[in-house]
Amino acid sequence: MKKDIENHDDIVLLVNTFYEKVKKDELIHHFFTDTVKVDWEKHLPVMYRFWENIVFHTGSYAGNPMEVHKKLHAKSAMHHFHFERWLKLFNETVDDLFEGEKSFQIKQRALSIATVMQIKIDDVQREESFY
Repeated sequence: MKKDIENHDDIVLLVNTFYEKVKKDELIHHFFTDTVKVDWEKHLPVMYRFWENIVFHTGSYAGNPMEVHKKLHAKSAMHHFHFERWLKLFNETVDDLFEGEKSFQIKQRALSIATVMQIKIDDVQREESFY
């Protein structure tokens, strides 16, 4: 039986494992390796704080992920299937490592975040095509 997500170390394990999958994924790796060329030493601690805040309400994350993703979309279009792949990899990673209430909660929040981002990016696309 797997344990649930309980602390910072669990978040670090989840985030690191997830991004190792992302870096190898044929469909979405280019956003991180080519479009933006992510500085992983800076990006990973931000993601630890982001997800730790999501799960444990730490208040340790300060940022605007929507703006970051709108800028990313302007450089390389993000489509529904990209969000689906991101979510699939995220959920697989959670399920591979953990189970329990917090594990379920983090997957639900990931779905909500991906859905809102996709809606807002679709809105940007509609606005751009309107003008």
